[in-house]
Amino acid sequence: MHKPAITIVEHEVEISAIRAQGAGGQNVNKVSSAIHLRFDIAASSLPEHIKERLQKLNDQRITKDGVVVIKAQTHRSQDKNKGEAMQRLQELVDSVAVLPKHRRPTKPTRSSQRKRLDSKATHGNLKRARGKISGI
Repeated sequence: MHKPAITIVEHEVEISAIRAQGAGGQNVNKVSSAIHLRFDIAASSLPEHIKERLQKLNDQRITKDGVVVIKAQTHRSQDKNKGEAMQRLQELVDSVAVLPKHRRPTKPTRSSQRKRLDSKATHGNLKRARGKISGI
């Protein structure tokens, strides 16, 4: 299966540098190396069907207003964090770009139904045999 080539235009993404949280010593306190990425789905140039599927997606990174918010702070470098945030956004868009396979409902065969009922009967007999022995 091939991946659809949907690219995110850089000027539609709002990127701001913030201070990272957690351990890291003075580097964390001084340098704004974490990236806070915001992407407005409705205002983007993505195709309509992808916009709809993104907004219907039950993802904690998407706000009620339809804005994707991604925070990247794993690297010490601002450029690496920016690249990672863009990559995560691209993966999110790619995940909804692939249409799910259309399911054709099928009926179980007569043989499979008979096998299922036979195994249920066998299991029931086995359980019945575990009961108390009466009449001794």
